Amino acid sequence: MPSNAAEPTPIVVTGEVRPPKSDPLEHINEKSFEAIQSVDHAVVAPIAVGYKHAVPSPIRQGVHNFFLNLDEPVVFVNFLLQFKPGKAIETAGRFAINSTLGLVGLVDVAKQRPFKLPYRPNSFEDTLGYYGVKPGAYLYLPLIGPTTVRDLVGRMADRLFVPLSVGKPFRSPAYVLSSSTLKTLDERVRFNRQLEEFRAADNPYAAEREFYLMQRQAEIDALHGKKPAAPAPASNGKPGEAGGATPAPR
Repeated sequence: MPSNAAEPTPIVVTGEVRPPKSDPLEHINEKSFEAIQSVDHAVVAPIAVGYKHAVPSPIRQGVHNFFLNLDEPVVFVNFLLQFKPGKAIETAGRFAINSTLGLVGLVDVAKQRPFKLPYRPNSFEDTLGYYGVKPGAYLYLPLIGPTTVRDLVGRMADRLFVPLSVGKPFRSPAYVLSSSTLKTLDERVRFNRQLEEFRAADNPYAAEREFYLMQRQAEIDALHGKKPAAPAPASNGKPGEAGGATPAPR
């Protein structure tokens, strides 16, 4: 029996589908970011500037090399976990050469001729990402800075590996305090230019967040042999515009 009722008009919903947020704790992270930037401006940056001016560049480079050399056992283990024995052997060779001929790592002899063994960073953070563990929520933490749940777990494993496997002197409070201080100053001096770019952005917090997430993904992609996208300058903190660094060859 025909009906005079009008056919129902289909409802079409349009709109942009947003990807899952990587920063569900954004409000808390921003507060942490602001507090840490205030401490950096008042305390860390002036000390880092003094360190840079008081300590000659060759000595600062030696300190940097020394800590990179201490990281080589972690790099070695993670290349093995990723089934990259060739890179693991090269890393072991670097460690042996720099620990002896390089004066306990103060001089990077291994990267020079005739050895030509470049430094290749690797970590438990990278291994987790290599095997598909998702980053989880983005975090901005005191004493650590930008990270994610996955990277925080991996970083803790990185930091505990040498103290637990070797023991003294790496467990002593004096060593932990002095090495942490020197590492912080070294990283602050080396990262100063990028930090200034973040601060010049429209949204410094977002600029640093996107830089970190893009760089970490590029480093994990490099472990899979993928070429990273060309980095963009840190401009206004929008996704894809925060800049990035080409990762070291893996």
